[in-house]
Amino acid sequence: MTGKTIAALSEGDHAELTRVVEQADVEAFVDAVGDYNPLHSDPEYAATTMFKAPIAPGIFTAGMISAVIGTQLPGPGAVYLSQDLKFLKPVKPGDTITARVEVVELIRDRNRIRLKTVCANQRGEEVLTGEAWVLPSRRPIVFEPKPEAAAALRAWSLQPWTWAARAVTLWGLVSLSALAALTPRQRRRPD
Repeated sequence: MTGKTIAALSEGDHAELTRVVEQADVEAFVDAVGDYNPLHSDPEYAATTMFKAPIAPGIFTAGMISAVIGTQLPGPGAVYLSQDLKFLKPVKPGDTITARVEVVELIRDRNRIRLKTVCANQRGEEVLTGEAWVLPSRRPIVFEPKPEAAAALRAWSLQPWTWAARAVTLWGLVSLSALAALTPRQRRRPD
């Protein structure tokens, strides 16, 4: 893998990667970030939701965008500056997801790239869309992971989303606590 500098990029350049979402990967991600929402890990609970089965955390899918940026476009040495996301459809274990990034704007004097980001499932349905700002390396960075580091590289590609997932989990817990405080409790009558 060789990271591209802004001089090597043009509007319309794109890159993508495709992978099958494995149940073990979702479980490892949930454990890594602590997102124990039963929607992601409890089949009985998930069956009662509109999804009817466990779904992958949205940030898991967004991590695939990070992988494309960090390994292909612009590649090694890139710094992720920001990402806007819209989650459009659920992703379930067994789905094949293709993450794609496309250069839509280059700001050469500031060394900034704006990317269109999309993830689509095996049916071609967009499951996630957004836009990212990236700072490419100022010099080409060549990086070849060792074969035994492949699993570590996959985990590394998800790191930018770890804190975001934790924040979303905390927000959900706070919201549920606030909701519970507002719900009148049933009191048991003495016999």
